[in-house]
Amino acid sequence: MLRFMKNKIIIPAIIIGALAAFFSFKYASGNQSIEEREVMIMQTTMKAIKEGHFAPRAVNDTFSSMVYHKLIDEMDNGKRFFTQKDMKELGKYEYKIDDEINGGSLEFYHFVNDIFTKRIDNAERYCNEILKKPFSFTANEEVQLTGEKMPYAADTNALKQRWSDYLKYRTLVRYVELKNDRDKRKENKDTSVKATKTDEQLEADARESVRKSHETYFKRLHKLKESDRFNMYMNSITQSEDPHTDYFPPVDKERFDVEMSGTFFGIGAQLKPEDGKTKVSAIIPGSPCYKQGELKVNDEIFKVAQGSAEPVDVEGWDLDDVVKLIRGKKGTEVRLTVKQVSGATKVISIIRGEVQLEDKFAKSVIINSKGGPIGYILLPEFYSDFQHVNGRRCSEDVKKEVLKLKAEGVKGIIIDLRTNTGGSLTDVVDMAGLFIDHGPIVQVKSSDAAPMMLPDNDRGTIYDGPLAIMVSQESASASEIMAAAMQDYKRAVIVGTTTYGKGSVQKIISLDDFLDPLERLKLNSKTTDPSNTQAGKIDGAVTQPADDGSEGSIGALKITIQKFYRINGGSTQLRGVTPDVILPNPYEMLDLGERHEKSALKWDEIPPANYKVVPDPVNATTLAMLSKTRIDNNATFKLIQENAVRLKQQQENTKFYLGEAQYRKELEENSTLSKKLEEIQKSYTPYDITNAKADKERIDQDSTLVTKNNDWIRFLKKDIYLNEVVNIVNDMEKQASTVDLKAGMK
Repeated sequence: MLRFMKNKIIIPAIIIGALAAFFSFKYASGNQSIEEREVMIMQTTMKAIKEGHFAPRAVNDTFSSMVYHKLIDEMDNGKRFFTQKDMKELGKYEYKIDDEINGGSLEFYHFVNDIFTKRIDNAERYCNEILKKPFSFTANEEVQLTGEKMPYAADTNALKQRWSDYLKYRTLVRYVELKNDRDKRKENKDTSVKATKTDEQLEADARESVRKSHETYFKRLHKLKESDRFNMYMNSITQSEDPHTDYFPPVDKERFDVEMSGTFFGIGAQLKPEDGKTKVSAIIPGSPCYKQGELKVNDEIFKVAQGSAEPVDVEGWDLDDVVKLIRGKKGTEVRLTVKQVSGATKVISIIRGEVQLEDKFAKSVIINSKGGPIGYILLPEFYSDFQHVNGRRCSEDVKKEVLKLKAEGVKGIIIDLRTNTGGSLTDVVDMAGLFIDHGPIVQVKSSDAAPMMLPDNDRGTIYDGPLAIMVSQESASASEIMAAAMQDYKRAVIVGTTTYGKGSVQKIISLDDFLDPLERLKLNSKTTDPSNTQAGKIDGAVTQPADDGSEGSIGALKITIQKFYRINGGSTQLRGVTPDVILPNPYEMLDLGERHEKSALKWDEIPPANYKVVPDPVNATTLAMLSKTRIDNNATFKLIQENAVRLKQQQENTKFYLGEAQYRKELEENSTLSKKLEEIQKSYTPYDITNAKADKERIDQDSTLVTKNNDWIRFLKKDIYLNEVVNIVNDMEKQASTVDLKAGMK
């Protein structure tokens, strides 16, 4: 994410944590027990936080309570595992975790682990029993299933009822889907079995579908390793400091590096689980298996061998474990035994190599509007390959795209940061410098030092025409720096909705550097958790790490060390960046963003930097007025505003219907706006969108790239927000022409 000079100061992409769970506690043989290692990790992490965090919290009862609630919420967010009796027992530790951290104890961790293990077993038994009997969906029932809106179950009977309500709702959803499919088949004169099933048979099919889904769910809970469970506890501690301080075990540090660079070493196959089988879902263009040519989409992988070694049968394995076998070092051989769609069996040899995730990289197209061609650049993230001197950097890639668009004679450029959640700080500074002559881009402040200005020192620009930057509530961190700098210089018009509000800077540090010689000696005893067979995937693609180093390392810490500030002195923390032109958004009324994180840093401001706005800046007020006139007369945007109100009502009313009639009525109400939107879009004439000549030549050489490119352009043509930003850029071009005309008359 964000790197500054040699220190790798990073503003990471927002990582939305998934539900994790605990299982049994294990010890390993060797000189250092698992518990000793975990205590070492916990105490070393807290030492690093105390010495390096921007605003380390006092480890007291308040901090203890934060850790306690964060862990419990992560484990049982839906309140379907713990009872009130459990919480009474666990509550004894709410204000003792700080004492355990300071004293090197893991008593609470083991206690909650043991209880949750039993509750997993109980819940699995409840599910199996409940799903054996048919559900009736005729009653007019409504139930609360949102954890934060209800208390913990009074006892095991109440807990079982809670599971029954939840499973009934899940079955109802599937049942209605199956009935709709059957009825549609009947309308189409289909005579297959699916078209003739009775309601009772469909209810049984729905329950079976839910049963299989939960069978997989509990299987994954049972397979969680000791290291996974402890990592969850550690991050409950680190994220109580602030939402972006994270503990990385060695293998996760490597995954982070892959995410940042968009490049890894592997075979380049994206995999998916399907009924206990591992199938190929996609082949990444340009990857080793793409070049080798034999592995195909929908091939089933059932054996994996390292070169000429004995193959391992992986049928029934979890996807992560299959990936662990397939990954490996650059230049090594993996042999896959696959069953092809035709039924034939084949052994495919692939040499692992570099894979680039092209969807993460900047790309552009040309929108042929009535006012002339406009360039559009999509930047999914501020990537930078920290591991290689000549690795790809987003600032260099965006520069290439801008020059490419200029060569095509575009009248203006749009940069889309709507889904961009962070990236390299160095690249933000360099990228902003492409559009201004020179000057400060962002200010960075440590807790005990004066603010430091990060400037663009390169004189001149590569593009000085109309520029619009699209943002949303997902735009965060590096995206906010870019948008804020361009807004403060009045160099670009910012369009969309208020951004996420992450104004902190992180740095990756090795926890090994905080160990004393005796601790290092214990660490090198190579004691590990026997169950620690972590696997790596990036978007389902096979990744290659070198040796994860888990035996000789305690991992790394992504720690918040600074806050960044706009050049006008304000912070983006919590408040984000407010666009010059605000567009209706269906999620604008929901509680989203950094401001809703309990451990988030506060907003503040510092003195502004010395900077000057660009000559003849855009008149954002006029652009906003013109846009509002169009929006007020646009039926699609009116529907989006209606949808925003509906979503807010849904957020506040979190009860669920368990009767088919009520559920169908709610579905119909929810689909009404979508149907209206579809009807409106039928009369909508999209702009023509084409590739730059240089890109078209490259894309046309590969059928896979042609398909992906066509899908992307088809998606862009339906983007009403992009359509409005094109109108705004045309308004900007008219403004610029008027300024040039007046200047010429003088």
